[in-house]
Amino acid sequence: QVQLVESGGGLVQAGGSLRLSCTASGRTFSSYVMGWFRQPPGKEREFVAHITWSGSFTYYADSVKGRFTMSRDNAKNTVYLQMNSLKPEDTAVYYCAASRQSGVVDPSRYDYWGQGTQVTVSS
Repeated sequence: QVQLVESGGGLVQAGGSLRLSCTASGRTFSSYVMGWFRQPPGKEREFVAHITWSGSFTYYADSVKGRFTMSRDNAKNTVYLQMNSLKPEDTAVYYCAASRQSGVVDPSRYDYWGQGTQVTVSS
């Protein structure tokens, strides 16, 4: 069992930055691929980024590539999402998730989810 808690969301102006954190409970954190997803108002949940067990490989949605950076610190059981050059269309509830499968962008293949943190980007 893994419990995930996100933090770091808030209100920011377009062009600004935020860093989201997701801290996991449990001693097997390093065995999970971690992902970030988001759900804009009135839309379905969408993939943002994921990172491998070791942190050596990351993969991003085209919409955030070059602006967002995902990283992990297994010693702290924490993953991060550094978000730069934010746009109003980045407004969403952001979720972190854990999966035992590699290379997954489908949210249905993630086993554990956090409660989400709101990110609002004003124009």
